[in-house]
Amino acid sequence: MLNFLNLEQVVTKTTLCKSTIYELMKIGEFPKNFTVSGKRKAWLESDVEDWMMLKIEVAETE
Repeated sequence: MLNFLNLEQVVTKTTLCKSTIYELMKIGEFPKNFTVSGKRKAWLESDVEDWMMLKIEVAETE
């Protein structure tokens, strides 16, 4: 099942601030959002969770 997350949900889920999310997206280190309809943007929850798991894996190897 696919779930869309809006920006506020991504902020809550990752604990990152909005500006950090957009900066990481800009440099290719965070999943990109996409247009759902009109000006409405969203992220796939699975993409955000995969990014979070990668961060955990990297932290465990340091």
